[in-house]
Amino acid sequence: MADATRKETEWKLRTRTLKLGRRTLVMGVVNVTPDSFSDSFLVSEKAVGHALRLLDEGADIVDIGAESTRPGTKVGGDTGNAPAVSAEEEQARLLPVLEGVLRARPGAIISVDTYKANTARAAIAAGAEIVNDVSGFSWVSGMEVVAAETGCGLVLTHTRGRPDAWATQPPLERDELMRQVSAGLQASLEKAADAGIPREAVVLDPGYGFGKRGAENFTLLRRQAELLKLGRPLLAGVSRKSFLGQALAPLYGGSAAPVDARETASVAGMVAAILAGSSIVRVHRVREAVEAALVADAVMESQSSGS
Repeated sequence: MADATRKETEWKLRTRTLKLGRRTLVMGVVNVTPDSFSDSFLVSEKAVGHALRLLDEGADIVDIGAESTRPGTKVGGDTGNAPAVSAEEEQARLLPVLEGVLRARPGAIISVDTYKANTARAAIAAGAEIVNDVSGFSWVSGMEVVAAETGCGLVLTHTRGRPDAWATQPPLERDELMRQVSAGLQASLEKAADAGIPREAVVLDPGYGFGKRGAENFTLLRRQAELLKLGRPLLAGVSRKSFLGQALAPLYGGSAAPVDARETASVAGMVAAILAGSSIVRVHRVREAVEAALVADAVMESQSSGS
């Protein structure tokens, strides 16, 4: 395994800066969709309440998304494809939740999970600090312009194609998988630099489940530290992903464990990601993640101190 030592650095957001590397930051997920694979809260009042609970449980960041990008979903793009959720509908779902959270907790750090530039701009105007672009600038043009103009923090994810094509992607040999993920993230970094986005505004996400098939995700998890060579902190989102359910198949008669039975596996995968160099983890269950991250951080600290 490559050296998993994460460096202490800063992440420049829209109005503040977060210190990364000393303590793992926990990003709690709020889905404002009718069709997400997990924990959907389409009613804005319920979504706000859920977000506030995540903050009370110790979430450092709340990530609000209003369009599912689960496998098979049709997303929009510059090719003329119409997304399953229009920008107008996405904003109608997302903005009331974002605004409600900030009314209750003006100091909360909000990330918006969107690949659409117009939605990102509207969310930033409403107070979001971070844009979590799961396409890594690859599905729709314009996001890099919004990020450069607004000075928001960015999460750029590696995705191998679009969700409606993930099931048909051919398998990858291990070294080729890592080459593709590294090259894709490097391309996203270069697009950001070309747009004038400061390097310190960007965090990279390897994209677990985003076009990676089954065991490929475990290869990526085991070798994740290799991506630290790109020079930016890593965010890992393994919570409740299907590859974890597949690993639990021996307990479920050979079938993948259902989504609601993946909590322990999610914590295990999250800890593995921290030990492989992640500075931020994206999770559905915050309290358990906070506790497990403290233990993983203690392990990392003992390694760096040589004790």
